[in-house]
Amino acid sequence: MRTACSSNGKGFPLKITIINQFCPPDLSPTARLIASLAQHRVERGDQVTVVGGQGYTASLQDASENKKPTGVSACDRQYGLHIKRVWTPRLGKKTVLHRCIDYLVFYMLACITLIRLPRQEVIICLTTPPLIALAGLLHKFFHRNTRIILWNMDCYPEILERTNSIHPNGIIFRSIAGLNRFVSARLDHVVCLDSAMRDLLRSRNDSKQAPISIIPNWEQLDRFSCPEATEGKAHSREKAFTVLYSGNMGHGHCFKTVLDAAKIMTDTAPNIQFLITGGGVQEKFIRQTIRSEQLDNVVFEGYVSSERLRIIQQNSHCALITLKNNMLGCMSPSKLHAKLAMGLPIIYLGPAGSNIDDALKAYQCGVSLRQGNTQDFIAALQMLKSSSKIWKGFAKRSRYAFEDHYCDKKKLLLLDAIIDSTSRQSSKHSAIKNAA
Repeated sequence: MRTACSSNGKGFPLKITIINQFCPPDLSPTARLIASLAQHRVERGDQVTVVGGQGYTASLQDASENKKPTGVSACDRQYGLHIKRVWTPRLGKKTVLHRCIDYLVFYMLACITLIRLPRQEVIICLTTPPLIALAGLLHKFFHRNTRIILWNMDCYPEILERTNSIHPNGIIFRSIAGLNRFVSARLDHVVCLDSAMRDLLRSRNDSKQAPISIIPNWEQLDRFSCPEATEGKAHSREKAFTVLYSGNMGHGHCFKTVLDAAKIMTDTAPNIQFLITGGGVQEKFIRQTIRSEQLDNVVFEGYVSSERLRIIQQNSHCALITLKNNMLGCMSPSKLHAKLAMGLPIIYLGPAGSNIDDALKAYQCGVSLRQGNTQDFIAALQMLKSSSKIWKGFAKRSRYAFEDHYCDKKKLLLLDAIIDSTSRQSSKHSAIKNAA
């Protein structure tokens, strides 16, 4: 039984809307985060609406398991919240044009949906697609007391510039940067994922900037209640030591060091294998390299179901996370939290100062290396393979890091404080207006 909360300080529930292209039951990290936050606020008594698209990865999982796509009503019942799922072509990420068409359709229909909603106290906008906060601002145009929170998952146009997709001084870059300034001046709060991202947002030199808070992403503690990876896993010289990479293989990730190491270890360390799940724009390159270099120690499974991924994680010995050097601050890999929850030691290949690097320094639950350090990468894997004591120490601290800092029980409280504080600003402005 839910009881009405007093989130806005006046004894009645808040009306909150969350906007993102991916929403439950899609398997993307942002969809899971939305479900976690929305369900939490519903349990507090708030009226929560999610405006999202149809997603990609849910249909991929359904297809792989010969299931029919999950319906809207089933999803609504599962999460106990109101989901307004707008139609999108679901062309996917094969080309920039496909993605832009999906974005454009979602922009238009999300704006129409937001206009038709009754006044919301708080609208939380993510960054898929970029600048979808404009839809929230459109709602605010008609309802002046609505407060807008930007939940910043990645930074555009910087990502496009650093992947050489657009010219740094071209019209597209300047247009997106101008829209960022327009949006930034009208936000009430910004939540970002790490200090590097906060520094990038501050470096934009916007004339007016909303307060910025750092809240890393998380996984739900209830989904990982048993740390299987730290309890009784076979770890011997005879059994193959499995290094797991799972998730997106987008422009922000680098695999050259990993594939170079795999080629060397084909002969020198045959008892260490790599297992890759997921997909993305670099999937074709990775598959071609595996075939051309005859990397028998690399297994590529592609997208797998949640159940299959859980089994894979239970049988893996460490998790691999990569980030390109020029992506520092632009994005923050979300692979960390589930791997910590499973008690997997982390091997990180990327720049210092990222959220992954910070976690490894704070909790000593893995090894942080720079891109190109192939020999150091191989040495770290061999150390974990040969020393059960070191491996168990990393594994135990990974699980502790999850429970201490990267689970929903910790992070939702921080988001609650921001949402409630922002909503009180709305109530205060409304009271002043009524008094006048």
